[in-house]
Amino acid sequence: MDKIHHIAIQVQDISKSVEWYKNNFDVKVSYQDETWAMIDFENTSLALVKPEDHPFHFAIENEEAENYGELTKHRDGTASVYIHDIDGNNVEMLKLNHNE
Repeated sequence: MDKIHHIAIQVQDISKSVEWYKNNFDVKVSYQDETWAMIDFENTSLALVKPEDHPFHFAIENEEAENYGELTKHRDGTASVYIHDIDGNNVEMLKLNHNE
């Protein structure tokens, strides 16, 4: 069974949004910089992204993500490709341990 890794929402200010989530929910911030942040809930993660950098999307962990297209390497060791479902929603196919 596939697993949803995270859901990404667009925010105007990463720092302000991180503080809002920390103040309103029991979460852990696993990554934050000026362009994006990853907030971990017990059952999934929420990515806060800037509109000019990333689309709204959800990410699915998949060991064969390269079957969906050419993967883009990320600084955290993962790699992914964006695809669209039949209704045009953005789906990020994410390979966690990308060593190539």
